[in-house]
Amino acid sequence: MSSTPSTASIRDNRARARYELRIDGEPTGWLEYRYSRTHMVVARTEITADHQGEGLGPLLVRRALEDARHAGKTVIATCAFAKGYIARHPELEEYLAPEFRRR
Repeated sequence: MSSTPSTASIRDNRARARYELRIDGEPTGWLEYRYSRTHMVVARTEITADHQGEGLGPLLVRRALEDARHAGKTVIATCAFAKGYIARHPELEEYLAPEFRRR
């Protein structure tokens, strides 16, 4: 018996100000954000209970960071998960607003 590989997709639902993650078409998680003139504020990241621990949260955080950069904005992470993830990956600090980078 072989298993079919999962397919992950992330959609920016601008009407709800959040990125929505789906695995094989099923809602699996989201990252809520809001924009200011110069920043994207990453406010909350959630993964459904049945998919926690699968490494999906970082997919959402990285997508938000990349999109913020593309929009010419820096990031302020108020979400504990996003803050912790970025802290564990110093190469991502360049996405943060300067006042939130390590000195």
